[in-house]
Amino acid sequence: METNQSQPPMPPNHLALSIITTILCCLPAGIVSIIYASQVNSKYNAGDYEGALRASKNAKTWWIVAMVSGLVIIIGYIVFIVLVGGEAFWEAYNAEMQKNVY
Repeated sequence: METNQSQPPMPPNHLALSIITTILCCLPAGIVSIIYASQVNSKYNAGDYEGALRASKNAKTWWIVAMVSGLVIIIGYIVFIVLVGGEAFWEAYNAEMQKNVY
């Protein structure tokens, strides 16, 4: 049985990072990343190296998009809570401290 020595090595499929960013960061972009990541192995095994490479690059791009958008959403939420809830917290804190002045 002959093996094909001329085919380049399989590109990374980025499936693990796609799943992690889908669960932790951003669901829509993560799903797109998982779809592309799942195409890498099948395209490579079918002999479509260029398609596998393209799917690998797309999977990487989309998990990065998912991670960045998730971080932006989380940071934005924290800033919102601090700006909106922070003032009420300090007012309540100062009122309590005024009560405890001896």
